Amino acid sequence: MSMEMRADLVRWRLSGQPVARVRVSDARGSTPREAGTFMLVTPTEQSGTIGGGDLEWNAIHQARRLLDAGGQALVQRISLGGNSGQCCGGEVRLTLDVPDRAGLDEILAQLEHLRRTQPLLLLFGAGHVGRALAHVLAPLPLRLAWCDSRPHEFGPSIPAGVAVHDDGAWEPLVAHAPPGSGALVLTRSHALDSLIVASLLERGDFRYVGLIGSHTKRRRFEAGFRQIGLPEERIATMVCPIGDRGVRDKRPAVIAALVAAEIVTRFLHPAQAGGHANGDDTSP
Repeated sequence: MSMEMRADLVRWRLSGQPVARVRVSDARGSTPREAGTFMLVTPTEQSGTIGGGDLEWNAIHQARRLLDAGGQALVQRISLGGNSGQCCGGEVRLTLDVPDRAGLDEILAQLEHLRRTQPLLLLFGAGHVGRALAHVLAPLPLRLAWCDSRPHEFGPSIPAGVAVHDDGAWEPLVAHAPPGSGALVLTRSHALDSLIVASLLERGDFRYVGLIGSHTKRRRFEAGFRQIGLPEERIATMVCPIGDRGVRDKRPAVIAALVAAEIVTRFLHPAQAGGHANGDDTSP
């Protein structure tokens, strides 16, 4: 979202569009979004969200009135219950303003900082599932680096914000990834899959290492990793099969949706998923 909002803001500034900001400056109890969340509004467009529903609809209307009439920033306290049109039950304070040039520069810098501090996910493989995954994962709050040695396999459109490495040079991506990064391995070759996963496990500091394949493939890879001396605790962190939620559907789009859900729970929010960021059941 930060990349999309940044691109929208750059485009609006180049075209001379006036821009208002709607920010959740305080949030108490059950609310759609947390304090600090903001969205940007022009006379005809918007980017980002403060949670949708009547809360957002009314805020957009107020922001456009502020763009038309000018004036100082507005502060609104809204209880999300009763006659508010929403039943969250909490309370939010919204601040609406029209940032000047310096303020817009600050927002751009904030969005860029947010992008740079998002966790890195490496995606190895640009086959059918890889392409589906790239498009599903791109909007998530992470940095996605996509690698394959076949430039033509990436498809006609690359999702915004995705860093493409079409030379197949996977070693530097693994070597230079910061601790806490994640990886999805689904290349055209089981041998290449094995090399990449072994390198990831040798590092031992990836938050998530996912390998496409069956339980049989997992057992074969485990045996090979033992032969090269990888310790059991490292091998156990490998997630294979990926996206395994008991759904037997091998269509790429469905696999991508299941894996994306797993990335959210086990990579982006491992603590909320019970702390089990790595590992998988090895039973058939």
